[in-house]
Amino acid sequence: MGTYAELDKSRFPLVTITFTGKYPTDEGFDQYLNELEALYDAKKQLAIIFDARSAPLPSLKQQQRQASWLKKNNQLLKDYCLGTSYVITAGTTRVILKVIFSITPQPVPYKVCSNMDDAKEWALTRLSA
Repeated sequence: MGTYAELDKSRFPLVTITFTGKYPTDEGFDQYLNELEALYDAKKQLAIIFDARSAPLPSLKQQQRQASWLKKNNQLLKDYCLGTSYVITAGTTRVILKVIFSITPQPVPYKVCSNMDDAKEWALTRLSA
């Protein structure tokens, strides 16, 4: 089984996370959450684009882990994340995002976009604000 998500930090403070289309094992999902948390090790402001066009639906357990991660890292995100944009084209993925945010609200500004150009423009606007 391949990597669930690829993190591109080459344009930091703009970070792009691309979901590869591979279904995550629980261990692979935990690895994704650990890599996500490590983005904040530098204690510098950033904005994140989540490219979820190929994202598989995470299991209910993984959705709950994502919500718990958001709750646990709420202050860290508020302190350093200026915003997150999501590129989502599938209706089911939009529903899953709403479910996760209904369990634990997104602590930073966010926007759901239908294409990468809009998501990038919004994230760059957040960085320059």
